[in-house]
Amino acid sequence: MFKVIWKAGDDDLRDAHEIRKMVFIEEQNVPEEVERDKLDVSSTHIIFYNDDVPIATGRIIFRGDSCSLGRIAVIKEYRGKNIGKMLVENLVKKSFELGAHEIHIHAQKHAERFYERLNFTPYGELFYEGGIPHVSMVLRK
Repeated sequence: MFKVIWKAGDDDLRDAHEIRKMVFIEEQNVPEEVERDKLDVSSTHIIFYNDDVPIATGRIIFRGDSCSLGRIAVIKEYRGKNIGKMLVENLVKKSFELGAHEIHIHAQKHAERFYERLNFTPYGELFYEGGIPHVSMVLRK
């Protein structure tokens, strides 16, 4: 069974950072200076654990009555097991509980269908972050 832990901005984020390092920096070659930013301290974070092993993470950044989800990552061994779906569903639920009326995400282009299945709608032009093509998506309450 998985354990879900929520953390506020300046809580101990070592486990989240380790997952993000493995997925974004090591696997996807995103530069560390792009992956690490100052938004962590003002975000709400989620970390999934299998036993005591951190396996997935993401964060919520609020801007007024909307928010954005980001840094959503599942370590390789746990992909294809609905962990990503459960992670995003938890982030969406928490976002709406905290007062968001709409949720934005910069989805990697290859994950667009994944987010569409979770009721996100793409908008705008294709753009690049960390050298990876992304699409903006939104989910409204």
